[in-house]
Amino acid sequence: MNRSEFRCFHRLRVRWAEVDMQKIVFNGHYLMYVDTAVADYWRALALPYESAMHTLGGDLYVKKATVEYFASARYDDILDVGVRCARVGSSSIQFFGGIFAGDRLLVSAELIYVFANPATQKSLPVPDALRKVFSGFEAGQAMTSLSVGKWDALGGLCGAVRTEVFVEEQGIPLAMEWDDADAGATHALITNGLGQPIATGRLIDHAPGVGRIGRMAVVRALRGSDLGASVLEALVQVAIKRGDKELLLHAQCSAQGFYAKAGFLPRGAIFEEADIPHVEMVKIL
Repeated sequence: MNRSEFRCFHRLRVRWAEVDMQKIVFNGHYLMYVDTAVADYWRALALPYESAMHTLGGDLYVKKATVEYFASARYDDILDVGVRCARVGSSSIQFFGGIFAGDRLLVSAELIYVFANPATQKSLPVPDALRKVFSGFEAGQAMTSLSVGKWDALGGLCGAVRTEVFVEEQGIPLAMEWDDADAGATHALITNGLGQPIATGRLIDHAPGVGRIGRMAVVRALRGSDLGASVLEALVQVAIKRGDKELLLHAQCSAQGFYAKAGFLPRGAIFEEADIPHVEMVKIL
């Protein structure tokens, strides 16, 4: 087993609490490292685990977990934990994991899951849609699709993301989330391999030559990926193509750094919208 076998890695630093009296990582923690990397694997597939399993009509249960030790990790070591889907059977899925310090393999693991009915925990056939996602990822295919269009075509899916993020998660009143600008706006939408909507944003006309980006949302489980950046860049390109000279947006202060990386600069004082601190940011095109 070597690093080149894996497309997905989770990086971690060994914590003091994970080291035993022998001054090496306690053996049981390595399985936890691999399980943590499995969560990153689902994010790499662009699948929010809970909602994906609900869409697929089942859930995954561990049938077998084996770990083989070759060398020890120590406090403060930086480890890369690789995960790959090795085989999909009729109802089982086999994953291999590798824990590396640099190029040196410390620990290998095998996890076998069974796709099953959550109510009865009886096995079910692995859905074809999930098989396709696994095989596509391991073959290097894109895990998401981006669409740009009007509300008539995309509104239902865009609205689902916005309701989940703004209304259910952030507690913004439903009446404040929807406005008449949606109908004339250009919307960007990202969906995953199951057709689930996972990120969205919109561009409206603010003034002659000035566009305004808003309603930027990514489902919670997939934040920290490039989804938000992809939506933002798609809307920026629409603004450039139609001849806008400036873009503005109202950024939640917690997201100011995200927009700064895309070339937006703060303008003016911090203010509140829906009881959330915001700052206006602008980008010259």
